[in-house]
Amino acid sequence: MDDDQPTARDTEGAPEAARELRRSLDTAERERVERTVAALLDLLGRTHTMAVLSEFAFASEPLRFSELEAALEVPANTLSTRLGDLTEAGLLERTAYDEVPPRVEYEPTGKARAIFPVFGHLHRWAMEYEL
Repeated sequence: MDDDQPTARDTEGAPEAARELRRSLDTAERERVERTVAALLDLLGRTHTMAVLSEFAFASEPLRFSELEAALEVPANTLSTRLGDLTEAGLLERTAYDEVPPRVEYEPTGKARAIFPVFGHLHRWAMEYEL
C-alpha cells in the first residue's frame, strides 16, 4: 500500500468530526440529512446496487446495459431494476439513442460522482482488513 494513502487507522478522529457535524445542524436540517442518509443506505443496500454503482465509479465513460451485464454476475431483470432505481434516485442519467439496433447508455450524475470517493475508501479499507 502507498505510504501517502490514508489507512483505516488514519480516520480515528472521524467519529468526533461526524458528531461535531451533526451537532452543528439545526433540528430541521439534521432530520432532513438523516432522512436522506437513510434513503441512500436503503438504496445502496438493495441486492447488487453497490456492484452496479461501483462499475460506474471506476468507469471512464458511459456504460451500456450489455457492458454492465458482461462485467457483473447480476440477472438481467435485477440489473434493469437497479439501473431504474439509480436513475429514479438521480444518480444515473439514461440516454436512449434513436438507432437500429436501439442503444441506451447510462452515465453517473454529479450526485453519483459525489459518492464515488467512498468506493476508494472501501477499497483501501479492504486492502488492510478482511471480513
